Amino acid sequence: MSGSIQGRPTMKDVAAAAGVALKTVSRVVNDEPGVSPAMAERVAAAIERLGYRRNESARVLRRGRTATIGLVIEDVADPFYSEISRAVEDVALEHGSLVLSGSSGEDPRRERELVLTFCDRRVDGLIIVPAGSDHEYLLPELDAGVRAVFADRPGGLAEVDTVLCDNVGGARTGVAHLIRHGHRRIAFLGDSESIFTARERLAGYRLALAEAGLPADESLITMGPESRTGAALRAMLAAPDPPTAVFTGNGRITVAALRTGHRPALVGFDDFELADALTPGVTVVAQTPGGLGRTAAELLFHRLSGGSGPAERIELPTRLIPRGSGELPP
Repeated sequence: MSGSIQGRPTMKDVAAAAGVALKTVSRVVNDEPGVSPAMAERVAAAIERLGYRRNESARVLRRGRTATIGLVIEDVADPFYSEISRAVEDVALEHGSLVLSGSSGEDPRRERELVLTFCDRRVDGLIIVPAGSDHEYLLPELDAGVRAVFADRPGGLAEVDTVLCDNVGGARTGVAHLIRHGHRRIAFLGDSESIFTARERLAGYRLALAEAGLPADESLITMGPESRTGAALRAMLAAPDPPTAVFTGNGRITVAALRTGHRPALVGFDDFELADALTPGVTVVAQTPGGLGRTAAELLFHRLSGGSGPAERIELPTRLIPRGSGELPP
């Protein structure tokens, strides 16, 4: 029988093979009552023999949902965002949904293109790591019933749920840790100031210095991509009054600083693989990207299931992990 069927078998093919009505096959496939055990067994045998697979797309469309969500992150190759992506996928799987994902590369135009492409494919919801601050383009999609959550950074719409980590508090804790170990000249190596998290971590650095009565020496602050980190650190350390400690604003910048071979006392924002295997181990302010992704996804599915109320802004805590590099004396 299977050899005479052209293309993928349909429920009609199953009904013909089992010698039953199409409605009977439909009830068996969709786990509906009204079919005797013997009849269900005949249909199951025909399904197995033909290799029939249920058309999930048609099924979810009949229910008014596509069982897909869109995820826009900065860079899928970045371990931080990879963890977010995996956590979102895990939650989506729990809800019977798939995840379409793409990288914006910190380009607001690319972010918009990805989001609107996902909307064209009728995703039920979106999780967006904003590359920019203008999200007016989302309003028609929200009005059409698409749900959205901003993750890691706030977007440009107050009515959209947002999940962040405590960037200011985490940086403040890391710099205060260096101060407690005797450091007074502490450098800050951060990402571009156009990025929300970079600005927030710089603010935490300044706050810790101010609370300790220390001035913020602008010559010890460098903002920019990790490609500039090595040269900036070497220049600071070669100056007449060099820093004795460094606070780095994210995992990639921490690694770039370590690659210079210079080892002043160091605390980095974000944990990273092998941080505990170096000598000394790298002290970090750790956030939980998996927790960030899971929280954002759970909030999105809460909205998709009918959850109402004003937009939420959730801020997840960070924790200091001392491993040796942040405990070195001046």
